[in-house]
Amino acid sequence: MPFINVARLKRKEPKKGWRGRFFHSETMTFAYYDIAAGASLHSHSHANDEVWHVIDGELEITIGKQTRRIGAGGAAVVPPDTKHSVRAVVTSRAIVADHPRRDSIGGIDI
Repeated sequence: MPFINVARLKRKEPKKGWRGRFFHSETMTFAYYDIAAGASLHSHSHANDEVWHVIDGELEITIGKQTRRIGAGGAAVVPPDTKHSVRAVVTSRAIVADHPRRDSIGGIDI
């Protein structure tokens, strides 16, 4: 499947306020999120490299002991096995890429 119309993918909500559309390449997982203002992800870590790209709005992202607010056009890189958390300062949209692939996010199969 080399071409994907993300808007046609089924929307899933792995956590309250985090509505996303998900797909995989051979080695990566991509999430296109619409995030409600104030929605957050608790501090956690996983074995995947993870890159957050903010499309609209503003996210407060903590990676290790560093916290930054990232606006539209900004990105954040989370190394494997590094504690991180995310909070939407305002209603936001972001694309998240994970390597290697993930079969589930927030307890739902993707």
